[in-house]
Amino acid sequence: MMSAVPSAHTWPDAAQDASGSVTGPHGSVMGRPVVHESAHLHVAGAAPFTDDVPEVAGTLHAALGLSPVARGRLTRFDIDWMRAQPDVVAVLTALDVPGRNDCGAILQDEPILASLERVANDTDNHRMQGELRYLGQPVCAVIARTREAARRAAAQVAQALTIEPLPAMLDPLAAAEAGQTVVPVMRLARESAPGAAATAIETAAHRLQGRLTLGGQEQFYLEGQISYALPGEDRSVLVLCSTQHPSEMQHLVAQALDWSSNQIQVQCRRMGGGFGGKESQSAPFACIAAVAAVKLGRPVKLRLDRDDDFLITGRRHCFWTDFDVGFDEQGRIQGVTARMVSRAGHSADLSAPVMTRALCHFDNAYWLPEVRLEGHCARTNTQSNTAFRGFGGPQGAMAIELMLDRIARHRGLDPLDVRKANLYARHPDDGSGQGWQTPYGQPVLNNNLHELIDALEACSDYRARRREIAAWNAASPVLRRGLALTPVKFGIAFNVKHFNQAGALVHVYTDGSVLVNHGGTEMGQGLNTKVAQVVAHTLGVRFERVRCTATDTQKVANTSATAASTGSDLNGKAAEQAALRIRERLAGLAARLLEGRAEAVVFANDEVQLGGRSMPFEVLVEKAYVERLQLWSDGFYATPDLSWDREAMRGCPFHYFASGAAVSEVIVDTLTGEHRLLRADLLQDVGHSLNPALDRGQIEGAFMQGVGWLTMEELVWHPVTGRLLTHAPSTYKIPTATDCPPVFNVHLWDRPNAVDTIGRSKAVGEPPLLLAFSAWMALRDAIASTGGPQADPPLTAPATPEAVLRALRACAPS
Repeated sequence: MMSAVPSAHTWPDAAQDASGSVTGPHGSVMGRPVVHESAHLHVAGAAPFTDDVPEVAGTLHAALGLSPVARGRLTRFDIDWMRAQPDVVAVLTALDVPGRNDCGAILQDEPILASLERVANDTDNHRMQGELRYLGQPVCAVIARTREAARRAAAQVAQALTIEPLPAMLDPLAAAEAGQTVVPVMRLARESAPGAAATAIETAAHRLQGRLTLGGQEQFYLEGQISYALPGEDRSVLVLCSTQHPSEMQHLVAQALDWSSNQIQVQCRRMGGGFGGKESQSAPFACIAAVAAVKLGRPVKLRLDRDDDFLITGRRHCFWTDFDVGFDEQGRIQGVTARMVSRAGHSADLSAPVMTRALCHFDNAYWLPEVRLEGHCARTNTQSNTAFRGFGGPQGAMAIELMLDRIARHRGLDPLDVRKANLYARHPDDGSGQGWQTPYGQPVLNNNLHELIDALEACSDYRARRREIAAWNAASPVLRRGLALTPVKFGIAFNVKHFNQAGALVHVYTDGSVLVNHGGTEMGQGLNTKVAQVVAHTLGVRFERVRCTATDTQKVANTSATAASTGSDLNGKAAEQAALRIRERLAGLAARLLEGRAEAVVFANDEVQLGGRSMPFEVLVEKAYVERLQLWSDGFYATPDLSWDREAMRGCPFHYFASGAAVSEVIVDTLTGEHRLLRADLLQDVGHSLNPALDRGQIEGAFMQGVGWLTMEELVWHPVTGRLLTHAPSTYKIPTATDCPPVFNVHLWDRPNAVDTIGRSKAVGEPPLLLAFSAWMALRDAIASTGGPQADPPLTAPATPEAVLRALRACAPS
């Protein structure tokens, strides 16, 4: 255990601070490890997901017919043959979409169904022309009486298509070289003069060049993509959808139907995981189900098979980063240039903001005096890649960590010492000579990384273990161990300023029970639990009194996606504002009834207290109803002090930075390339935790998801056909419980956030994923021990056994 690390925070015994914001009355549930509000349902198998909703009589089922080629021109489609398949009711193509057949989070350049148009003077009604853009692209939707019948028919779509194959672009690096990108090239630089970064590299005492190759990652949510559309009265439709962004689904379904948004209701009670894969990419399935339901006048459910989900949807972007870095004798970076290329896929989707975040996180925790970066989102004939936990931040920050590791080995220094030498300054005038402003111009204020890293270094026995491992490796010819400590600085907010807003509704009923609805979505991360804690805390009632309902576009409108680690920050603040308004009204009444001043009223322990007198909360609520006081309220929150110039790539896009650090120890079998994670010590800055139990779970899960990305989860496309070969659990492997380290220490750096967030907490969804850098760097450390004193293994990610063996062969002394 790490006794020097601050222990779990206990919320202060106070009603309000000087600013009037709630900080936690006695007995508050905020800041305590309350059990997930749906845990009892999950363990009993009683938590209903979209597919568990009882089907309405007459429900039809949809399946998608997919393109069998990576690129081609469709010249004929025998729809009649498809319609003649057993139990098929209808076959829909792009021609059946009454409104817009394109969707997309930013640029609407992705067809819902493959774009088609009829050939003039067609005599057999089957001649069509259209473009097929990737192997797995939905060409048609087969609607049948049963899901099995729909799937059987859709699986035969290739027999109904006549396609003229065209050359496909499958290599992202070749696409970038050819200028084939989904958005213009992005550039971010901070230079004292034009060309200063290149000059600093050339004049530095030392220089290194290299490439980091990072594979992508499948979200592999437990619940696949699913939408269930039910047509309603007077040209309306209800869409039950597993999505992180109900408002975007509402907007895109309205476009596809050529209706208004007020005719579309999208509802999501909970998801079986999302990780970014249901932020934008749930849209085609919501649109197809809605179009089919409206056209046929019957409910339609579209639930993807896991293989189809893999083949149709995108995932974390693969990245290639070429870098050139100059540094001094101590390993301090003097200048750096880098060129990033991502595999965007066939359409833009979220590739532009993913690249923006990658560029903005290239610095990670380090001061870069002269820096010039550029990002290319390569257009390829593959699935359109999308959001994934970290949203480009991990791909950007990983590059600088590799550079520092290589610098340390080049200079014969401990990588931790090189990292510490390059950290941002503690504060602007700390005398270190290091800077405190990011390459995009945002000050790194309240930088706690120095103290956090020192605490972890001491409590994990980093130095002693490094000496012990070196001695152990010297006596072990086959098995080698490695150790690494890496930090994280992660910006919290959406890259796009106007996404940083949220709304909520809070209802107090006459029996004292409370109902909350907010714009965030629950995907297992415990957002509803935290929001309920906030409301219970604000009203001074038991957690059990508060219930969160399904996210619904007819309750809170124009919401942002539950993403970018902002779920609790945004929705917690909005719910708090709504509850504060109700509390203020109740306090006025309580002051009259208990004969005192409203500002002295305390809400705590299911009571209202004033001057030694008290009243049960439900009694006060009953009296408020009789007095005709409004017992419900809305709340709204917009994150303050954000700015971003997208063209210049400068500003303050983040509300604050979340920090963390991790130490990982691994063992590698040098004969087979197999490896195990032996121990992990994680320390994550969560501010004043809203719920330490949930936060620890998020940290553990994010770390292991990152370990999976960097060590085992491998995506493989056929180099000729463009088919994704790893499209099922049999060929794509994610971490399991047995991959967790036997020694797994997780601690919270529980200090109040310096900026005004809900309860002075910090986001915890995405930042801990970057702690997994330490596991990959530890593998490099173990491999390097087999070479000479300056061994620099060319390890790629994921570090599969094959990749480890390649690095070992390259590292072996000649």
